[in-house]
Order: sequence, then structure tokens, then C-alpha cells
Amino acid sequence: MGLLSDLFGYLLNILYNVFNNYGIAIILFSIILRIILVPITISQQKSMKKTSKIQKETQELQKKYKNNQEKLNQEIMELYKTEKMNPFSGCLSAIIQIVIILSVFWLVSQPLTHMKHVQELDIYKEYTKKVEESSNKSSYKEIAIINAAESEYQEITNNLQNDDIEDREQLENKKKELENLRLNMDFIGLDLSKVPTQSFNDYKVYIIPILYVISSFISIKMTTNMQNNRDKNDKESAKEDSNELEAMQSMNKSMSYMMPIMSVSIALIAPLGLALYWLISNVLMIIERVIIQKIMNSKEEKENA
Repeated sequence: MGLLSDLFGYLLNILYNVFNNYGIAIILFSIILRIILVPITISQQKSMKKTSKIQKETQELQKKYKNNQEKLNQEIMELYKTEKMNPFSGCLSAIIQIVIILSVFWLVSQPLTHMKHVQELDIYKEYTKKVEESSNKSSYKEIAIINAAESEYQEITNNLQNDDIEDREQLENKKKELENLRLNMDFIGLDLSKVPTQSFNDYKVYIIPILYVISSFISIKMTTNMQNNRDKNDKESAKEDSNELEAMQSMNKSMSYMMPIMSVSIALIAPLGLALYWLISNVLMIIERVIIQKIMNSKEEKENA
């Protein structure tokens, strides 16, 4: 996880250095990552189509070999082989998503380590000690370091405007050191360093998580509709197995709700930057699914013509 968080961090840092805004960097990072993951999305949707296509054949095999589980498994594996399908492709896709979620979580939670890579600097160690000794304990040490460093940076900047200030050179050197711990986390009036569950009085911190929940339900609705359309013919042609089919659909529906619920639960206890990443990723995923589905349907119509 740490290695992937570091790799993501290098990319995020490049984008941040170009735009000098953490929110814009996260949005562009989300777009780039979704583009990289397009082949996996295409593969996943193709797999879902193929699974629906062979569902009737699978049901027939289940009837034929209902008393011979070993033979049934062999025939199903042969069917997958004939259709060039990997029965574990869905699991692989889910594993990749979970790994990315955890990697981005660590990146957003520890931006000084994974993004700016300043953990060996004396100024980082100095502020780590300050934060650890502080009475106001934070769940996210590096976010607390960034906020403490920013507070002192602004104080020094104000002091340097005074012509009679003593130790000007020392203050300027300190200010230069503090640059290593700074991140501009202000994004359209939202502080992306804030944690929703630790900022109950600030209603603005809930805007992004709420938008994420809305986008998640839109995504779930789209997936459910696509699945229902694929299953319609199977349900009509396999009425005897309708209970089994309905059970499978119910399970798929439950699974589709699980990931957003897990994600929003984490987003509420993590810095707001994580919720922004998930929101942008979700919106891009919805657009991606619509485009890919249209292309695949068009291709299927041409093949059947």
C-alpha cells in the first residue's frame, strides 16, 4: 500500500506544483487515474455481458448435473473456457478497487510523507514533536502539522511586514523552511484538511460527502437498470429458476450498496480531500459507463445485423 501511495503521491505533487491548489490537483489526479482504469472498466462490463449471455446455459447445466457437483463444476469451467471468460475477473476488479481506495486514503491522510516526501527534514521532525506534545490531539498527525505550520507561516509573514522587526534574517529562514510543510487546501471555500466528524459546527464539510452519496446512488441505479435489462430475457426463458435468479439479483443489489456505504463511512472520518477524490471518481465512472455501454450496444447491434 505504501509503495502505491508514494507513486500516487508523486503524481499528485506534480499536479499541485503546477496549479498550487490541492483541490484542483485531486480533481486532475482523479481524471488521470480513471483514464488509466478504463481498460479494467471495459473488461468488467464485457464480463458482465458475457455472464448474462451464458446464464441460461449455466442453468441448463445445473439441471442436467444437479446430482453430480464435480461434473457440474467441470462443465461450467469448460463453458467459461469456451467463452474466454475468467470467473475470477470480478474478484480481481474488486481487489484493485479496494487497493486503490486504501492507497488514496493513506495518501490523503499523510500528504507530507507520500506527496511531499519531507519526513526526513528537521522542520518536519520539529513540528511532529510539537503536534505530539500538543493538548489538542488529532487523528491525522500530518494534517495537524500542516495546520500548525501554516499558522506560524502566516504569523511570520505578518511580522516581516514590520520594518522594525528584529532577527529578520532568522525569521526569513524559518519562513523558507516552513514552505516545505505548506499545502494550499482551500478549495472553493472548503478546507480539504477538515474531517467531517471532527467539524460538526461547520455545515460546509458535509457538502462533498452528500454529493458523493447522491452520485453513488445514481451509479447504483444505473448498474441495477443495466443488470435488469440483461436479466430480463433470462427471467422470461427460465421461469422455473426464477427464485434462484431473484436471489442472485438480490445479492448483487446488496453488494452494489456495500462499497458506497463503506466509502462514505471512511469519508466521514477522513480529511475532506478523500471525499473529493471519491466524488470526482464517481462522476467520471458514471460518464464512463454510459459511453462504454453505448459503444458496446452499438457493436452488438452491428454483429447481430
